Amino acid sequence: MEELKQLILRHFEKLIAVIILLGAFAGTYLIDEKSIILNFYYLPVLFSGYFLGRRMGVLTSIFSILAVVNCVFLFPQDFFNSGGILKGVTKLSSWGGFLILASIAVGTLYEKNERRLQDLKNAYVGILEILSKYLESTDRYTKGHSVRVSELAKEIAIVMELPRSEGENIRVAGLLHDIGKIEISGEILRKAAELSAEEREIMNSHSAKGAHILSAVGTVLKEVVPIVVAHHKYFAETLESNNGDKMKIPLGARIIAVADAFDAMTTDRPYRKGMPPWEALEEIVAKTGKQFDPEVVGAFKRVVSEKIEMT
Repeated sequence: MEELKQLILRHFEKLIAVIILLGAFAGTYLIDEKSIILNFYYLPVLFSGYFLGRRMGVLTSIFSILAVVNCVFLFPQDFFNSGGILKGVTKLSSWGGFLILASIAVGTLYEKNERRLQDLKNAYVGILEILSKYLESTDRYTKGHSVRVSELAKEIAIVMELPRSEGENIRVAGLLHDIGKIEISGEILRKAAELSAEEREIMNSHSAKGAHILSAVGTVLKEVVPIVVAHHKYFAETLESNNGDKMKIPLGARIIAVADAFDAMTTDRPYRKGMPPWEALEEIVAKTGKQFDPEVVGAFKRVVSEKIEMT
């Protein structure tokens, strides 16, 4: 059920466009005044262009035209009942032309807006990445950690066949997942011994602090914030709670959790030696279903197994 919900949310705009298009198509059969129903086809076309881009807008307009042409062959008397065939063909041709032009115009505006938004997002990510690298420069043991986590998380997302946009959000979240440590004392970050319970609590607050920092840049990184704030939550917390609700941990956060844990296990720390990759893999597999999402671990095993075989 949860997988179906995620699938619907992932393709929500496409489903809405299809539903509107089917409604217009049904109206073509049921409503006698065809000149009225033809205008209904602008709704799915404009919706597709605005939310899904020029390509989907044009495809929707072409599908709409083909649907109407099909109706013309089935019920020619409804389309050519007055003014003759030439007038009817001219009317339908102009309608189809305007439909395609509308899809191109709206889709082009959408894509221009998306490019501007992506440029702005890249600028914010660049600035925050600089801050993240500055943070890592103060602790040589974590240097490169965020880059490695982001790369591994993106590889897991690719194996899981996630949409490119979702994979990019996960990659960015991997780069910025520890940004909240900027507000953690340097003494705790560089401590050579294992942290005390109080220090561990302070360190664990970096997820919420990082989400607060990223939220401050507005809606540009809004998809990244939930991933950062939840990347240390255990997968078991998604199970049914006493009140029947489910704690929602984004898939991106579950992917970052695995990548983050693996890199932490295999990296040398002042108080312990890093594990060999195969041993860290076994540790993560052992915690599957409790700390880590089984589906994510399955994809992670495919990625890491290939890396281990190559070494």
